[in-house]
Amino acid sequence: MKDKAAIFNEAVARSYDGWLQTATGRYIDGREKSLILDLIAPRGGERLLDVGCGTGEHLLLFRRKGCDVTGIDPSPDMLKLAGEKLGNRADFHLGCAEDLPFSDNEFDIVTLITSLEFTSDPDRAISEAIRVCRGRVFLGVLNKYSCLGLHRRMHGADRPSVYDHARFFHIGELIAMIRNSLQGIRIRWGSVIFLPYGWYGFAQKMEEAIPVMKNPFGAFFGISFPVTFTYATIQEPIRETVQITAKNRQPVPGTVRGMK
Repeated sequence: MKDKAAIFNEAVARSYDGWLQTATGRYIDGREKSLILDLIAPRGGERLLDVGCGTGEHLLLFRRKGCDVTGIDPSPDMLKLAGEKLGNRADFHLGCAEDLPFSDNEFDIVTLITSLEFTSDPDRAISEAIRVCRGRVFLGVLNKYSCLGLHRRMHGADRPSVYDHARFFHIGELIAMIRNSLQGIRIRWGSVIFLPYGWYGFAQKMEEAIPVMKNPFGAFFGISFPVTFTYATIQEPIRETVQITAKNRQPVPGTVRGMK
């Protein structure tokens, strides 16, 4: 797979932000964000990591919900735009989903939103998200069998597109990957964006009449599942010396008699 930093250069980053300013872009983005919030239910004060944070659109969403947000992305150009939007209201890191530079169980919420498609090892990326999480993980992915998914792939055949480098998924694949890392957990999922791309100028009511939860036909899947805090890896050595004095070594009064 082509280097992700090269795929998501500054021109692509600004083009994506420009699309969000169109009527169709705003509508599709709003539908996706509504599903994300329904499945994550972020609470104020929670620590959230967005893996593949791009230009920071979802970090802004979670920040408005009161979360303490961190973003990581392999593209310096994407991070530059994200930094322009959020400034010091977010912590940014340059890096990839398959090797997260964070401690075990560090975040309450970990999200991968349209970023799993561009990883070289999706299983490893999901495993890493689980490792650094102590609450819940959310995957937002593109459906290979949707109308919009087919449109994106066909559009890429006519001219170069970022989707030429994407791996589209179906819900069965995603659930299998999750269960490879976590057995017996409850997985919640749904989808939105059911209609052809060109219909969103006039068919919003039709879109909103279609059931969302456990619907396999939407272009955007949202999947959430809990992660139980089970272990922690000490990554930093203890640097302070601890002095043990004779007084500290004395037994607690009554202990010796009790052991006779």
